Amino acid sequence: MTQTGVITFKSNPMTLAGSALEVGKPAPAFELHYADAGIQTLTLDDLKGKPTLLSIVPSLDTGVCAIQTKKFNEELASLGDQINAVTISRDLPFAQARFCGAENIEMRTASDYQTHAFGADYGMTIEELKLLTRAVIVLNADGEVAHIEIVPEVTDEPDYATAMAALRMLV
Repeated sequence: MTQTGVITFKSNPMTLAGSALEVGKPAPAFELHYADAGIQTLTLDDLKGKPTLLSIVPSLDTGVCAIQTKKFNEELASLGDQINAVTISRDLPFAQARFCGAENIEMRTASDYQTHAFGADYGMTIEELKLLTRAVIVLNADGEVAHIEIVPEVTDEPDYATAMAALRMLV
């Protein structure tokens, strides 16, 4: 399924490719990768058991994506180990780890660079750019979608307060 006309990038219409998520439905399984003594795998099953915030960005190497990751990292610190939080992009896992080290980010990062299946299964791939769009997804402890925000203009920041409120309701 392809969604069209859903987002813009620098005011240019872009196409989101993939399946649309629905609140109240189970999130699709995924396999992402992160750097920790080599390349490791992160799956949806690894996150079940705690509410989870998925912060999705096109690239940590851009200003707004860096701001989003830093802001959520700060906001989530007060919840400690009560929740899972992952920033997801198509950056290489080593680049994600380097960014987090340089910026003192404790939040986990994971990459959809290998198969692009996360972007397709979550409806988050910007077809024209082959990057993930800017979005925030909150999952309950069972892996069901509790909140979705696909930011209409990719260069804008998400609604942090609404995402955090949705996450806090699950803690």
